[in-house]
Amino acid sequence: MAVSRALRRLLRIREIEEEQRRLALEAALHELGRLERALQSADKRELRGRRLVALSARSNDPADRLAGLKQASAAAHHAGHLAGRIAFAADEVAALREDLLASRVERRQAETLIDEAAAREAIVDSRRGQQAQDDWFAMRRFREQAESEGAGAAARRGSEAKKT
Repeated sequence: MAVSRALRRLLRIREIEEEQRRLALEAALHELGRLERALQSADKRELRGRRLVALSARSNDPADRLAGLKQASAAAHHAGHLAGRIAFAADEVAALREDLLASRVERRQAETLIDEAAAREAIVDSRRGQQAQDDWFAMRRFREQAESEGAGAAARRGSEAKKT
């Protein structure tokens, strides 16, 4: 009895599912990284806007002060928006990671089933091989015994024939 095709097909399906979930997790991690880099960029823009406000206070330039305030405000607003998206993306990454781990467990269970079936098959094959060897040796012994009995009977007949 070979390992069933259905089990092998199940294992293949589990491998494909795991690969798809791994790719989805990688994409989500990439998106999370992109959002975090965008947040860092927004924080830098806000810092540049504040520096512009500080410089305009020394130079007494109202245009620079307004531009700095607007830049800092827009960057802070953008950072707030990004923080919400980052939280959502982090939750999605966590869910995808759990899905991947569950898929990996399912694949390993299918592999275990196949390995156990193959081990049972190997044991059965080993027993069959041993039984075949035992039968062969038994038949050989039976033939040798029959031949020796036949030779012994012929020798007895020959010795009885000489006596008469």
